[in-house]
Amino acid sequence: MTYTEAVQFLYGLQLFGAKFGLENTFKLAAFAGNPQEKLRFIHVAGTNGKGSTCAMLEGIYRAAGLRVGLFTSPHLVSFAERIQVDRQFISEPDIIRLVAEIQPLLKQFSSDAHPTFFEVVTVMALKYFAEHGCDLVIWETGMGGRLDATNIVMPLASVITNVAFDHEKWLGSTLAEIAAEKTGIIKPGVPVITAAGEPEVLEVIARTARNKNSPLTRIGSAETKTPPLDNLDLPLIGEHQRLNAALAIATARVLNATIPVSEDAICDGLSQVQWPGRLQQIKTKSGQTILLDGAHNPSGATALREAIAKHFPGKKPTLILGILQDKEWSTICEILAPLAEKLLVVPVSSERTAAPKELERAICKSNPGARIVVLNSLALALEATAEDSFVVITGSLYLVGEALELLQSKQGHNERALNEWSG
Repeated sequence: MTYTEAVQFLYGLQLFGAKFGLENTFKLAAFAGNPQEKLRFIHVAGTNGKGSTCAMLEGIYRAAGLRVGLFTSPHLVSFAERIQVDRQFISEPDIIRLVAEIQPLLKQFSSDAHPTFFEVVTVMALKYFAEHGCDLVIWETGMGGRLDATNIVMPLASVITNVAFDHEKWLGSTLAEIAAEKTGIIKPGVPVITAAGEPEVLEVIARTARNKNSPLTRIGSAETKTPPLDNLDLPLIGEHQRLNAALAIATARVLNATIPVSEDAICDGLSQVQWPGRLQQIKTKSGQTILLDGAHNPSGATALREAIAKHFPGKKPTLILGILQDKEWSTICEILAPLAEKLLVVPVSSERTAAPKELERAICKSNPGARIVVLNSLALALEATAEDSFVVITGSLYLVGEALELLQSKQGHNERALNEWSG
């Protein structure tokens, strides 16, 4: 099998869409020898900030000398981003091998109960982390939590970053309903740490933790101003990232009796953390500043707006915007449009893209005096903004991934479409 053939096999799994439920994942993991039973996990759920919090936790424990697995989604450019050990991407030969090993196991499923792409990748990751003898795995949910494929593990701690509106079709139409899905990762007696702030969300989290006899630790903005964060230069900008850092610190401290971590390791891990596509700054040779952020829901868009106001005061960026149709694109436009006097609207490289003309109309309502340009591709938008000093590219992680490919010449096997799925 070649790497191209392995990727094509993974593409083929998209035919099975996205399904909620744990039966298939438990069954497939059992066929693979239950690798999850050989590993320790910190399970992370939430609407926004999951990936950043996972990256911070990974950095802390790696600085403490552990061999750390990291499982996240979606990927920006390469499928290999999803499965990392000590921040090294899984290799192409290992992807080929794992696909070849899992293919015979899939033949034991009927066609109407075939594992999905995410279920297969989840078990691939478990096998890989067990093979590499990881001391700890930082384990991000895909969507929700209760019925997410990642929920077959028994973690050392359950982390819920926050709860906001996103994926309402799947998770519920109220914050309480969405929170109920996220809190599905809470296991009996396992500590819970959260930075959620909405009263209706906290009520659900506290009730679930109480019912499962799980100690609950709540983190708020006050913790971002206490040591070591009061004097730590965090590479990821934005107040929301400092809250994510406080959440990661609290998790490490809660687990200190199980996995000892020094304050020096916490500081070292956080001071070196990197997480692409989240308020990521790129400086071009001409001196241009390009800010990439995958703000794909109203909460994320609000965090981006606040970060620009704080870290780039008085600057009016040129905004390149592309959003998926199944997101709250009109609200995202309402939040972001006033930031700029010049906006370029482009399609996301996905069948699910919102039509740029629709985005243009939404932008006009929120910023009628803006100069709006509709273009057919992100590449054209980058050409059109080459002379602009400050450019923000946002609205979708898919768009950010495409931007990274174009800006950094990251040519792979066109794997961004592996993020696509349908129900």
